[in-house]
Amino acid sequence: MVWDPKLYSTFATPRLRPALDLMGQIAVENPARVADLGCGTGNVTQILAQRWPQAQTMGIDSSAEMLAAAAQTPSAITWVQADAATWTPAEKADVLFSNAALQWLGGHDQLFPRLAGLVAPGGVLALQMPHNHYAASHTIMAETAASGPWAETLVPLARRFPVSDVTVYHDLLAPLASQVDLWETEYLHVLDGDNPVVRWTMGTALRPLLDAMPDPWRAQFLAEYSKRIAAAYPRRADGKTLFAFRRIFMVARF
Repeated sequence: MVWDPKLYSTFATPRLRPALDLMGQIAVENPARVADLGCGTGNVTQILAQRWPQAQTMGIDSSAEMLAAAAQTPSAITWVQADAATWTPAEKADVLFSNAALQWLGGHDQLFPRLAGLVAPGGVLALQMPHNHYAASHTIMAETAASGPWAETLVPLARRFPVSDVTVYHDLLAPLASQVDLWETEYLHVLDGDNPVVRWTMGTALRPLLDAMPDPWRAQFLAEYSKRIAAAYPRRADGKTLFAFRRIFMVARF
């Protein structure tokens, strides 16, 4: 999958808020090593580096395009291209942070204990993932994927429910951590423009489906998805579109 940093950054402000909410729950004063796993364009990594200027801060992402965009802003941050599923630091992190990235990876029953093992004693694993896969934005995506000539190609890629219930993550982390805090928040994003929910998903969940289709199918699929989304998320009287988006958060101290 090829990421488009410019498209992803279209909604930079609403995408940033969950990261800041998560960051506000990290009670670590002077970490020596901070790692942002799945750092994307690096805007959150920059904020982590500003909060803990004394720390060695690292941004890790599998996308060369995203890392190239991140490196355009001068900083002391070390950018590393690596797969979050297999990345292992030379030294354990005091803060291992991940914002809206781990939903792309499978095998959470093995991944989360592995990530816990990358955190230094006294350190924190802090992450959030979208938990919005029951919403119309995602159910319509799955329905559209299954309803056209592209179904055989797209249905295996749809990944309907890549994130488990919050209790699953408690059971994975609680035996390994001294303290685990988990919660869910539903944000109501007020979006501008024409059919903005489509543009939002084109930067994230819709990306692998669009990348998998040849041009004629891509245009047809996008037209059908856009029509259905416009009906599900109509403009309000003030011209805005309301997009409810649920996210799962967890902070584990070791």
